[in-house]
Amino acid sequence: MTGIDDHFDVVVDADTAFIDGAWRPATVGIRDGAIAAIEPLGAALATATRVALDCGERLIPGLVDTHVHVNEPGRTAWEGFASATRAAAAGGVTTIVDMPLNSIPPTIDPAALAVKRASAASQAVIDVGFWGGAVPGNLGGLRELHDAGVFGFKCFLAPSGVDEFPHLDADGLTAALEELAAFDGLLIVHAEDPSVLSTHENDGGRSYARFVDSRPPEAELVAIRRVIDGIRATGGRAHILHLSSAAALPLIAEAKSEGIRLTVETCPHYLTLDAEHIPDGATQFKCCPPIRDEGNRELLWRGLLDGVIDLVVSDHSPATAELKLGFDGDFARAWGGISGLQLGLANVWTEATRRGIGLERVLGWMSTAPADFAGLTRKGRIVLGADADLVAFAPGSAFTVVPSALAHKNPVSAFAGVELSGVVTRTWLRGESIDAEPRGRLLEPTDERSAT
Repeated sequence: MTGIDDHFDVVVDADTAFIDGAWRPATVGIRDGAIAAIEPLGAALATATRVALDCGERLIPGLVDTHVHVNEPGRTAWEGFASATRAAAAGGVTTIVDMPLNSIPPTIDPAALAVKRASAASQAVIDVGFWGGAVPGNLGGLRELHDAGVFGFKCFLAPSGVDEFPHLDADGLTAALEELAAFDGLLIVHAEDPSVLSTHENDGGRSYARFVDSRPPEAELVAIRRVIDGIRATGGRAHILHLSSAAALPLIAEAKSEGIRLTVETCPHYLTLDAEHIPDGATQFKCCPPIRDEGNRELLWRGLLDGVIDLVVSDHSPATAELKLGFDGDFARAWGGISGLQLGLANVWTEATRRGIGLERVLGWMSTAPADFAGLTRKGRIVLGADADLVAFAPGSAFTVVPSALAHKNPVSAFAGVELSGVVTRTWLRGESIDAEPRGRLLEPTDERSAT
């Protein structure tokens, strides 16, 4: 027990708090940015700053989103560290890991990582880590980039959509896995097979069904099988990004049962949207791999509940309104990507409530599991010694999505007009209430507490 004479920087009282994986009333004491006490509600902890949550609010750990395209520098008109991290905080996210594209330069060498870190350092209002890239031109040099502080390496098995980040062919995938296995590095994979995509390529147009036909489940299935075979051959480890097709779930489950070191994520848009309700010409819904049919969505939920899918992250991939909407609804020409960083928790919670799934499961998928996946052991949980990254969340409150009211830089959303449950009322980063001040730290896998 904590003595009454101990002094805390901030104390938070909550009738309902998610403490060490369970709900209970608690008083949480914060000192030097960390959780220093967890006591029965109302405990006499000395502090100059005491916050009491309303009865409709729950105290939850800040979310960790390991799949965010910030796009700065180079394509800052699409997003940027200031707007992205403000949007994240507004949605209850206190840590992001930034993708190596679509920034220019892409994060494929230590010099590019230094540029990215310099861009983030003076703007981030939450903590930020960085993925590196694995492309044909930097194979053989991945250890150097790893030692510079990236959390792992993203690759594409099909064209990425930007020329400066080319994809790996079959030999390149094997070479990357072999190189990373030598120091137990992590490969994270956009898994679509280029030959399958080429076979199903069409001339686009306004038809959403025709767009989905151009990126069939087989493209994911073939690519994921290749990744699994590569892990088996090299002893490496890999992670499948943004799983869209439930057809791959039996293959993934079999690989995991075999002991293959494979993890898998899916995204809120795959869990909440379906092809049957996407109008023709509605290119705000375009993403790759695509949002599939309702039956597929149901199977993805089953994959989550069964533990075949490990975590849920946003794949926040924004662009300007012109790139998303400026091609008269032609899915072949519009930029692909869903802008959903601020809305992920509310989206998944809204759908979970319809299914009778508790908030504790959602937090496992969106907070604890992503933190563990990235090796951020002080994030994603309310336990003694963890970073005091906390969120006051009102699960019974509702709001309607108005794109212009979001903190994302561009007011384009696939969720415009949708009513969602769950409102983030306050967010703390290491015990400090988040505002516009850039207090975020730049994280590295060897020292997640490293300061900017």
